[in-house]
Amino acid sequence: MEFGKSRYITEHHINYSAPQHLMRSLLINFVFLFFCFGIALNAFGQYTWKLTREKDGIRVYQSKLKNSDYKSLKVECTFEGTYDKLLAVLNDVGNHQNWVYNNKNASLIKRISSSEFYYYSETSLPWPMANRDAIVHLKVLKDTLGRFLKITAIGEPKYLPEKSGKVRVPYCNVQWFVTMPTTKTIHIVYTFEADPGGNVPSWIVNSFADKGPFESFKKLEQILKN
Repeated sequence: MEFGKSRYITEHHINYSAPQHLMRSLLINFVFLFFCFGIALNAFGQYTWKLTREKDGIRVYQSKLKNSDYKSLKVECTFEGTYDKLLAVLNDVGNHQNWVYNNKNASLIKRISSSEFYYYSETSLPWPMANRDAIVHLKVLKDTLGRFLKITAIGEPKYLPEKSGKVRVPYCNVQWFVTMPTTKTIHIVYTFEADPGGNVPSWIVNSFADKGPFESFKKLEQILKN
């Protein structure tokens, strides 16, 4: 609805006698908004989501992928918080183990800017499976008008040499699309897909796939409140 409203204003309420630089600014803002919403729609439109867990306002969905035996996951929720609070939690890499499900440790590798960095993450798995680790490249795109926040966290398995005794995650793609329905709440649409590597049967992973995201977001909610 907001997108349609923006389009109507652009087409019918622009003062065509306004200065040229103002016209250009309005059109650039419209094109930018259209482009970013297009990214979000394309990212989420290629899946067929099935709700598999819903509790305490957190909804977890799963979807089959064409080229993978492992299912993609989506989380939708609305929490107390702001963009800045969420970014502070994500930037505090050393504290990920206190809210990310089964995270054994995480550490910053390289910070490029306040909105881009690389980090290392190790996930604990029960014996006899080996722990998984990943090198993640996180980037933040914040709309200058505060309409949305887009975060990508992409696995870069070759960024550092593999560690003995651990299986490097060969593929990981995480997308966050965040808006603020009110000045004190954030709405999150989070998608996750990955290949854990090694010889873990897909049916085992898929059977418990929605537990990890639910537990993580439940803890994230508490951290944002505090």
